[in-house]
Amino acid sequence: MDREAYRNCCSLVKIPREPYEQVWSSHFVDYIDKDLSYSKFFKKYLLPNHPCMFSKRFTEDWKCRKQWVSEEGKPIFQKLLQEFDETPVPVANCNAKEYNANPKQVMPFKEFVNYWKEHIQNGHSSPKGCLYLKDWHMARDFPTHNFYTTPVFFSSDWLNEYWDTLEVDDYRFVYMGPKGSWTPFHADVFRSYSWSANICGRKKWLLYPPGQEEFLRDTRGNLPYDVTSTELRDRGLFPHSEEACQPLEIIQEAGEIIFVPSGWHHQVYNLEDTISINHNWLNGCNIDIMWQFLQNELSSVQKEINEWRNTMDSWHQHCQVIMKACSGINFGEFAAFLKIVASNRMAFLNSCSSGDSSDYPRQLSETLTTLGPYHAAFDLQRVAHIIECLLCNEDFKRLDHSTLTLQPETILQQIRDTIQSTRGQHLLYQE
Repeated sequence: MDREAYRNCCSLVKIPREPYEQVWSSHFVDYIDKDLSYSKFFKKYLLPNHPCMFSKRFTEDWKCRKQWVSEEGKPIFQKLLQEFDETPVPVANCNAKEYNANPKQVMPFKEFVNYWKEHIQNGHSSPKGCLYLKDWHMARDFPTHNFYTTPVFFSSDWLNEYWDTLEVDDYRFVYMGPKGSWTPFHADVFRSYSWSANICGRKKWLLYPPGQEEFLRDTRGNLPYDVTSTELRDRGLFPHSEEACQPLEIIQEAGEIIFVPSGWHHQVYNLEDTISINHNWLNGCNIDIMWQFLQNELSSVQKEINEWRNTMDSWHQHCQVIMKACSGINFGEFAAFLKIVASNRMAFLNSCSSGDSSDYPRQLSETLTTLGPYHAAFDLQRVAHIIECLLCNEDFKRLDHSTLTLQPETILQQIRDTIQSTRGQHLLYQE
């Protein structure tokens, strides 16, 4: 991040996001085929939360594009089997519905590839249904393979930084599916950003800007499983569906990368046999959206079990437990998430003057160095703002703060001290 980008956003408390009508009414997204600075991407797409597409030139050097794909643009199954063979992988059945998703099973990679080859030979059909390998943590399972490199535009990634620190999970996925496989209507985990690169094949994306999904709810408040279903024309079942805008329809070709902004609901189809790499990620530009999502999730849980509110001494703690089970995170873990993000950036800013980068992982050191001290300072300001919001939140006040590894008030003061002490050293805030 350069000084101008930092100065334009360093005083922001609330991220300004203009109405999305201009994006979806034009039915076009920006196509990036030339060199683009990180600061321009930050200003034009991250902050305003607008989608865009990167051309295949941004993935042409990836090892997976060179080794997994034939000259005809098809998956090289033999090469994939050599790499992954008996590796257990999660596979969804696109022909079955479980709540608003597809049920999954775990099978050896070899078994899925055998199914896929038979599916192609049978004219893209199978008595087993339409199976889709999805949400496979390949980068976690094979950390030394380095089949691809995360583009710098998506490298400010607090979500995977946090989970990498815990060494228990990540949000980096590989998807492999035959022609006709698809993903039902949804928004991404924690209302994160996502980027998705087609290694081979083509996808069709249907994107709805934030807020439009509210028009698509049925009379019980549920979102549709399939936004293309004729059921949505039933005004008795979906009374407001005609008020929703038409989705932004995007065709993604082989090698291209789509940036899906925070909170944009979408539905995705594989138009050909397709392999893609997908990351979910969060940073200072959309952490406020995640915080609002978490508050909404807790409110939903509280509403569901409100009848026991006066009969349980630990009702508020139970709400947090249920929220964690349903959403994957609760307020206590969110505070821990913010602490790790802040601690890494404070260590980085302090190391810029001391030269000692031993307080945080080497790979993270490379990322923070590439993004620079202005970005680290912006991140700290965003964390500080969200911690201030946490401390004012009545539900957070009710938690047992003794279970937190570091009190939010302490982190907040440390952030302020770090920014103050590094102003002169890193030219922050200076003309």
